[in-house]
This record gives sequence, structure tokens and C-alpha cells, in this order.
Amino acid sequence: MNVTDSAQLLTDYEKDGVILVRQFLTADEVAAVRVELDRYIRDDLASKPANARTFEKDEKTVRNLWRLEEHNEFFRQMGEREDIRSLIAPLVHGEPVLMGVETFNKPARIGSGVPYHQDNAYFCQAPPDMLTVWIAIDAVTEANGPVFFVKGSQNEGMQPTKPSGVRGNSIGLAEPSSVPLSEQFCGLLAPGDATIHQCETIHHSAPNTTEFSRLGLLFVFRGSHTQTDADLKAAYTAAVTATPPS
Repeated sequence: MNVTDSAQLLTDYEKDGVILVRQFLTADEVAAVRVELDRYIRDDLASKPANARTFEKDEKTVRNLWRLEEHNEFFRQMGEREDIRSLIAPLVHGEPVLMGVETFNKPARIGSGVPYHQDNAYFCQAPPDMLTVWIAIDAVTEANGPVFFVKGSQNEGMQPTKPSGVRGNSIGLAEPSSVPLSEQFCGLLAPGDATIHQCETIHHSAPNTTEFSRLGLLFVFRGSHTQTDADLKAAYTAAVTATPPS
């Protein structure tokens, strides 16, 4: 992991709600992730529960893998690495707890977009000391559906939501951000680079209509002191009932 100034990362994270870490994984680690994901989809996924994956509209191409920390030892161990936990601890203001290992695949030509949203609409944690490490396995370009983040939006708290109708991203903002796209932070990443964003940072991405896939591996952590917010959980349950993730 290429982290030279962890204090500056914390300062930027607290201010902007999103930070960029170059070379979070090495080239060899990225290659190993790709091999294991291919093997898991080919050999294991069919035997897993339906909530282990979400398909694209063609009903066969994987859009998301969920709960890899439960279903795959390779990814559970990666998420528990001490160097990753040490980086995350100050960002979540306490002991990091691994809550999820996921993928957002956004395959070539058919990868669906993600509406404006805040992750805590799904995570439902208070205080919002929870974050996502978004690691590029494929290159993320301006054309293949990069994630855009509204810097500083985490400081405004949770915004009104509505069901989005998008499988795998069932809760969106009731109104999109008024911040122009040109003023948002665009996560353009080489393989192995990562963004880390706080759970109330507003973000979104466009569909992938290019010939190049945009695969991301995600680790979700919370501070051990957070608790479930009942009101957020009720809204999440209603939305996911209307649009199941699978």
C-alpha cells in the first residue's frame, strides 16, 4: 500500500468525505483478485444464496457480488489485513469492523449506472463512522462509468431519499445534487488505486457503454461503536422490498 502521509489523508477525508490512495494494491495483488473472482463466479456462485449476487438486466451477467467475506476465505482474509485496518481505524474513529466485501462489476456495454445516493441509506449506522474502500481492478476512465463524489456533502447529514428502482442500488436521493458535475470529484483510477469515502458522502456513476469493463472490489468498514438507526433501517427495508437486490 502506497501511503506516505496518513495524517494528511485523515485531514482530507474529514474535510472532503473522499480520498484517493494510489497503489492501494500491487499489480500482483490485483492479478490475484481477478483470478479468484473469476474462479468464484465460475465454480462457487451457483451454489450460493440468491442474495450473494445481483445480475444485470440480461439476467446472466454479474453486476454485483455481495457478502464475499461470508462466502470466500480469500476475500475475508484480505479484508482483515493489518495494514488495511491500520489505515481505516482513524477514519472510523475507532476499531474497524469489516462489514462487507463486494464487487461493482459494471461490465462492458451493459454495465448499469448508479443513481445519486448516500451509502448510509443502506448501512443505517449512527454515528456515521462507516466507509467504503473502492479498489479499481480494471482501469476506471472518464468513459466507462467512474464514480463521482460531491466533496464535503457528508457534513450535511442524510438527505431525503426515494426508491430508485435499480437492482443493487434500490435507494437514491429524492433530488440529485445541485453541484455541477464539473465541480465533483471524479474517481479516475489505475488498477490497484482506491478511493475511500465516508458513508454519507453523496456519489453516483453513469452506465458503461464502452468495450472496456470497469470492475471494482469494495471493502466496507464501520467503527465498532456504531449502532443501527431504526428510522434509516425502516426506509431501507421498504426500498429493498420494492426493488430486491437480486
